[in-house]
Amino acid sequence: MLAGLLLIPTLLTGCAQMGETGNSMSTFEPKQLGKSDIDRVADIHRREVFLSLRALTEKLYRRNPREWKKSGYATLEATLDHLLDPRTGWRLPELGQKQGTEAILLALSTNYQGDRVAAFIAGTGGMLNVAFDEKTEFFMFDTLEPQKLYNSARNLEIAAWKLANARDAGGNLLLLTNEMAAQQQPANLSFERELGKMIGNLDLLSHIIADREHRTIVHVTHSLATAVFLPVLAIK
Repeated sequence: MLAGLLLIPTLLTGCAQMGETGNSMSTFEPKQLGKSDIDRVADIHRREVFLSLRALTEKLYRRNPREWKKSGYATLEATLDHLLDPRTGWRLPELGQKQGTEAILLALSTNYQGDRVAAFIAGTGGMLNVAFDEKTEFFMFDTLEPQKLYNSARNLEIAAWKLANARDAGGNLLLLTNEMAAQQQPANLSFERELGKMIGNLDLLSHIIADREHRTIVHVTHSLATAVFLPVLAIK
């Protein structure tokens, strides 16, 4: 018994010395004792998904500066901080009651006059937030629904297609994203890569949780051009 107690400080010291990169020191947090391995995996995937969402937001604003000017904030950084603040619940007053995929559709409708980037990102962030049960980190008694995560990944595929193809009555893209190669310059596909990382993280996490909990994911096949968004809010 005494030997076991003597080992505890050693274990805690080891945790304190192990940084994420292996090169820097990190402080042991007692709350980590309340997390299982799957909770830590979920934390990592959620963090990566929302880091990609922030990168996507910045790219969209830089490619479409006219939308950022509608935000009313003096700097792009201030706009990002406000839009991506989870305390707002991903709800924008200018969107009325529209959230999640409804907000995405509004952002890409021809008659919408507001900040399209804000509407698109608020809708995407809101959908993802629901997929992660509106939590920013996970502990032992938290349970994620793998079907929600899987459906969100498919919805991101649909949203990415709509984002790249939505046009106004004159045939102009509503939001500029990827740039095709010109004069032997490489194409800018960074938007697709960022969305691809988000989709990959959601798919991987959904299958990890499904395998661990012996749950079944209903897979769907769809044509992006005609697909409708899958439900995320009300899955039992």
